Amino acid sequence: MQGTLDLSRVHFLGRLPYQQYLTVLQISTVHVYLTYPFVLSWSLPEAMSAGCFLIGSRTPPVQEVIRAGENGQLVDFFDEEGLADRIADALVRDNEAIRSAARETVRKRYDLNTVCLPAYLGLLRTILGRDKPV
Repeated sequence: MQGTLDLSRVHFLGRLPYQQYLTVLQISTVHVYLTYPFVLSWSLPEAMSAGCFLIGSRTPPVQEVIRAGENGQLVDFFDEEGLADRIADALVRDNEAIRSAARETVRKRYDLNTVCLPAYLGLLRTILGRDKPV
């Protein structure tokens, strides 16, 4: 029946061991990430790297990572109807290209060995005034 929520498809899991959490992300149809404008938590890039289809709040830290229609979707933080519409849309569409783009975004921008660690070591070199690797 249209407009009826199938509660068998909605899961509130509470705390999970990390590996089980990753498995849930990998099999989820849609992952909603709402955050107030402050900082981005590790869970957004983690969900993207797991290939989740993301719907995030249109807030500055999230907009640094999610590009609407490219690697996820954005919705205004207080727009409950818009969020519901985007979730419903995600449940009926093939979002494989956007899910793949989300994984690629994380790989290109946040990979530990090729991006984050070299940037961190470069920052340390700058702070310490050294030209040689730390």
